[in-house]
Amino acid sequence: MKVDYHVHTSMCGHATGTMEESVLAAIELGLDEVGFADHLPFLYTDDPTLSMKPEELSIYVEQVLTLKEIYEDRITVRLGIEADYYYETVDRVAKMLEAHSFDYVLGSVHILSGWLFDDPREVHRYDTLDIDELYHHYYDVERELARSGLFDVLSHPDLVKKFGHRPAADMGSEVESLLRELSDTGMCFEVNTAGLRWPAGEIYPAKQFIDAAHRLGVPVTMGSDAHSPGDVGRDFDISLAALKSAGYDELATFEDRVMGRAPLP
Repeated sequence: MKVDYHVHTSMCGHATGTMEESVLAAIELGLDEVGFADHLPFLYTDDPTLSMKPEELSIYVEQVLTLKEIYEDRITVRLGIEADYYYETVDRVAKMLEAHSFDYVLGSVHILSGWLFDDPREVHRYDTLDIDELYHHYYDVERELARSGLFDVLSHPDLVKKFGHRPAADMGSEVESLLRELSDTGMCFEVNTAGLRWPAGEIYPAKQFIDAAHRLGVPVTMGSDAHSPGDVGRDFDISLAALKSAGYDELATFEDRVMGRAPLP
């Protein structure tokens, strides 16, 4: 099974191309399933360059379902969403997720203490912080995300390394603690190739995380975090090599928020 469960649309304000172009790109690559997972409205900001507006969510859902019907004989199109975990908006996010029949929900952390740490416009803040403390805070919030019960997939698990900042301390215990939370709540995690396109220079998450996840029996799926049709399925050979090296032979798949399993290609 070849799947890409993390494809964005221009509705988020920072992606290009049409949804249909992304479906056609997935077909050209021979994918079995392509899942749109655009950003659920960022309720902690109204910046139109970061996510769709709340009133646009139903339009997004309708457009994905239309493509699902049009291309059902050529590829399976999944209705996903990428929803942020932030303590101030968690109840409102839960209501928005309940309002639609998603196939899966990616859970992400993009904001820490009011700081959008993965926004290139905010990268200067890293120079003022203790990076080890930042990583500890990040993993604390990721564990809260897992315990919330709102999400199916932990997206880009070590996104905090996006701009190349690495901790001096070993984060092995933080990773293991997070993975145990995922296991306890029945979530899987995503291997995401977007880190290769940023200063991090490697997939999310790092090999240490993938190896530990396999050892602890945490399921995995794949995503490109495509923000243009040309990024759909990008660098999946690298993700597959990392997964097989760790011992994985299956991917998690989703339909109606129910996790299935399929052999790795």
